[in-house]
Amino acid sequence: MQILTEQELHNLAMNIVGKRLQEMGYEFQAINSQLKRHPQFVLFKKGEPTIFVLVKATQNIQNPEEYDVLWMETFKEHAKKQNAKVWFAGVGLANAESVENPVFKDQPYYVAFEDFIKIL
Repeated sequence: MQILTEQELHNLAMNIVGKRLQEMGYEFQAINSQLKRHPQFVLFKKGEPTIFVLVKATQNIQNPEEYDVLWMETFKEHAKKQNAKVWFAGVGLANAESVENPVFKDQPYYVAFEDFIKIL
């Protein structure tokens, strides 16, 4: 069995978040799936401000919404200059059989993603 790489886990989290955003009626102005490049999604919806969505895949399924507060302050300044809102999506991913095991390719996994945290 092949363990998912950090980039593959990130892509999986992006797919989960992207589906939710589409269900909410957003259009994607830009998508960036590279690790540590932000934002992952730039959203557009007529009559609303631009929204930057930051996606973080984590194996912490108890608290997937934890993020680096200091880094977020820097990003908020960038968003303010663009007159954009900032949403954070923490996506917990874990092996469905045991959270002690890594997530394997083509094997069941558990997803912990409730909603977006509206930062700005």
